[in-house]
Amino acid sequence: MIVSAHEKFATGRPGGKRAVLKFVDITGADLSGRNLTEVDFSGSILDGVKLVGANLERANLFGCDLRKSNLTRARLVRADMRGACLRGANLTQADLTQADMRVGQISIPHPSKGLSSLTHTQREGSLDEAVLAGATLDGSQMNDVSAFAADFSDCSLRNAKMTGANCRGANLSGAILDGCDVGGANLEGANLSCAAMNGVDVSRARTSSTTNLAGVIVAPTEEAIAKAPELWARAQANHAWVVSGGKQGQPANFDREDLRPLGGKLKGLRLTAMSAKGACMVGLDLSGAHLQGANLDGADLRGACLAQADLRGARAYQASFIKADLRQALLSPLPLGARETPSSLVSAQLRYALARQADFAKAHLDGADLRGCDLTGATLSEASLQGAELGAVIGLEAALAA
Repeated sequence: MIVSAHEKFATGRPGGKRAVLKFVDITGADLSGRNLTEVDFSGSILDGVKLVGANLERANLFGCDLRKSNLTRARLVRADMRGACLRGANLTQADLTQADMRVGQISIPHPSKGLSSLTHTQREGSLDEAVLAGATLDGSQMNDVSAFAADFSDCSLRNAKMTGANCRGANLSGAILDGCDVGGANLEGANLSCAAMNGVDVSRARTSSTTNLAGVIVAPTEEAIAKAPELWARAQANHAWVVSGGKQGQPANFDREDLRPLGGKLKGLRLTAMSAKGACMVGLDLSGAHLQGANLDGADLRGACLAQADLRGARAYQASFIKADLRQALLSPLPLGARETPSSLVSAQLRYALARQADFAKAHLDGADLRGCDLTGATLSEASLQGAELGAVIGLEAALAA
């Protein structure tokens, strides 16, 4: 009854009342999929609670015990989680954008004397052994949090604050850490292989010989920055080639180039038939871009925005689209006179990609990794998925039937 009344409150319906459930014990409760926006659970015990897909935006979880809770795909945007214990919790694909997980001090009422006698306890945020694979923690406050042996693989931690955090033995492989502050953090034994770390000063963190930094992508080199005007000229020539029907300009060649210094300049540009094999395109804004017939084999497009982009007939063998935004993207066949060329994403990585309403009709996705991909409203009719990894894909059956 309390939760139902709160959902009315959250949606502005009559009879609604905000749920204030301080210092309560709801161990093992199932609140999956419920709208708990701005709920107040401060100081409560939610041990083992199921909150799969729940909306906890701006919720007050100050000092909560959330050990072993299931928060898979939960929305925790700007949630107050100071001093919360999430040891062993499952936060796979959860959205913790701007969440606050710093140290918190909580006042516990006396069992019999109530508020007349309080015990003040300082609690550090704990993510020890928690699973946050594919989660979004952009701009989150994680100063001094304990995340021993936590799984942050394929996470997005852009501009997060992790000063003094204990990430000893944590798995940060493939994570996007651009702009993250790790000053004073303990990264001994941490796995940072292939992580994107533009603007991250690892020298200020505590590392050791057991810290795995293999394949880390750091800030663009001075050479790459100096080359940006030339790359922009190539992109403009490609655009002119398309607009003029081939009379001016030519298809761009970006093979193995670092395109990050171009920022959002490629947004909406006509880059049909361009080649960007092995290019570094992490976090680029390519929304609305025309990429028909483009060659993206081996390109790194982690966290890139390709919303409404036209990728018909594109090749992306072993390309990485992890945490990429592919909403309403076109990956159906490209008509070429009497024939058509299907899009090829063979062995591509699309883990945790947002591909709602995307069109993958007849696409070749053999051997692709789509674990955790959101295909809500997408189309996969006649697509080839032989050997593809499809664990925890959202909306898969509907997409195949569409």
